[in-house]
Amino acid sequence: MELQVTNSPFNQEQVELLNRLLPTLNDGQRIWLSGYFTALNAGAAGAAVAGAVPALSAAPAAPAGSKEITVLFGSQSGKAQGVAKKFAKKLEEQGFQITLSSMSDFKPNGLKKVQNLLVIVSTHGEGVPPDNAISFHEFLHSKRAPQLDGMRYSVLALGDTSYEFFCQTGKDFDKRLGELGAAQIAPRVDCDVDFDEPAAEWMSSVLNALNAASPAAAVSGAAVSAVSGGDSEFSRTNPFQAEVLENLNLNGRGSDRETRHVEISLEGSNLQYEPGDCLGIYPENHPRLVDELIEALGWNADEQVTINKNGDKRSVRDALINNYEITVLTKPLLEQVAKLTSNAELQALVAPGSEQELKAYIGGRDLLDLVEDFSLKGIAASDLTAVLRKMPARLYSIASSSKAYPEEVHVTVRTVRYEARGRERYGVCSVQLAERVAAGDKLPVYIQNNPNFKMPENPDTPIIMIGPGTGVAPFRAFLGEREETGAEGKTWLFYGDQHFSTDFLYQIEWQRWLKDGVLTRMDVAFSRDTDQKVYVQHRMLEKSKDLYQWLQEGASVYVCGDEKRMAHDVHQTLATIIEQEGGFSSEEAAEYLSRMQQQKRYQRDVY
Repeated sequence: MELQVTNSPFNQEQVELLNRLLPTLNDGQRIWLSGYFTALNAGAAGAAVAGAVPALSAAPAAPAGSKEITVLFGSQSGKAQGVAKKFAKKLEEQGFQITLSSMSDFKPNGLKKVQNLLVIVSTHGEGVPPDNAISFHEFLHSKRAPQLDGMRYSVLALGDTSYEFFCQTGKDFDKRLGELGAAQIAPRVDCDVDFDEPAAEWMSSVLNALNAASPAAAVSGAAVSAVSGGDSEFSRTNPFQAEVLENLNLNGRGSDRETRHVEISLEGSNLQYEPGDCLGIYPENHPRLVDELIEALGWNADEQVTINKNGDKRSVRDALINNYEITVLTKPLLEQVAKLTSNAELQALVAPGSEQELKAYIGGRDLLDLVEDFSLKGIAASDLTAVLRKMPARLYSIASSSKAYPEEVHVTVRTVRYEARGRERYGVCSVQLAERVAAGDKLPVYIQNNPNFKMPENPDTPIIMIGPGTGVAPFRAFLGEREETGAEGKTWLFYGDQHFSTDFLYQIEWQRWLKDGVLTRMDVAFSRDTDQKVYVQHRMLEKSKDLYQWLQEGASVYVCGDEKRMAHDVHQTLATIIEQEGGFSSEEAAEYLSRMQQQKRYQRDVY
């Protein structure tokens, strides 16, 4: 609708100026202007101007001065939840009234009443929502979703560019909210694994728009650092240099696996954790791989490169070992590298229309492959390091109870080694722990709290734990905690690996807990000890009657380990058991599991 002198309070010159401006504005800019004019013209005269503001907005907006904000998060490992909590606190400090909720706890029928919505959500695996966002995601994309013409919203998406469907869940929410008629407060921001700076920029953008209705409220500079605060001075952005106390191989002689049990001191850090949390470790790249990369690029290992925005420098060899990711290729990285070279093949690979070829190439290759495959020798060290991702931390489920081991944290890490394309490949952190870390050495670490994988508050609640291989790690923490607190609830562990004689991780401890009654039942599956492979889901089916009885008694179920196969198979097995033993249809069994998730009786720590 075009403004006219007859349908607005503006003169001819103002109408012409506005009609030239309005078509160039996006929804976020129109909403911002709406809030700005409302605040600027407060009072009786302002009310008259504010009455004309709706003509400026692409969609009817919430009252520009509304201080009520709903912050919804969807989080698997706890990172998105941590960001949401800190931003909610910052908003409260600036006078906003905040409703903070997990998507699984939020009643979707109340969505129509929300005026300002902030969505902070991660993407799990290959483009799927995290567990506590599934039901809300399904509701929003169903026919039951209401029109949201009166809502303003913004989305912060956390993801990893090494996955094909980068930040897909955040993109889904952003698109769907727009389709339902909501207007953006600020544009969506997609964050890679190093999310602090883009998340802080999103926060500032949102605060600027929200505070437009109250210009006197200055945006606090502290908002920019809201992502990385914490009770301890040590965090993801300021890791603690922790001493290694013990580093043992848990596998027996003759096993083709190597699993490290690493005990680490937290003394002096004030870092706190609970069973179910993770330890973040910043690893080092293998020096051999770094040296091969420097040679292939024709660099001088001692050449100085800038490693951060503060202008700090270090040798390119040290930078590649400590600061940059070189073992994973991503689409954005290849696009950036293609700009640094005249190599026609590489430029063709990243060109539009070559998406499938690019996806096929990226899988399983590293930076050295890229350099050798496209003869990239000659790129300046400063140019290439400038486009590399920062080294991401590796997260490991904590395998200890802090009550049982005060000021210590234990992790269980399977060493990854394999050969591909004529060259040995290494798991960055796992091989560092296996080959280059001994007692007395130090590791940069932090605690990643995970509120979505926690034992029941009631110590009498039975728990069923399913964790093959290193997935058993958090259950060592669970049982250690229950032993220390004297919890009375029943416990049942399903554990599996390849061979009983060489791969039974923590066998002596499970046996002691069984003897002492801390562990009520244990069922094991060693897949290579029988003619037919037997996995934990087979043991679950064998015990289906008892397992269903535990569920009926209110037991909580915990699953930890491989997402793509094990966790999927375990989920299907649980559904089958509920269907068969409870006499349900497949749809009713699925609803039973969904209710368990909503009640936090079915939690997963899968990767």
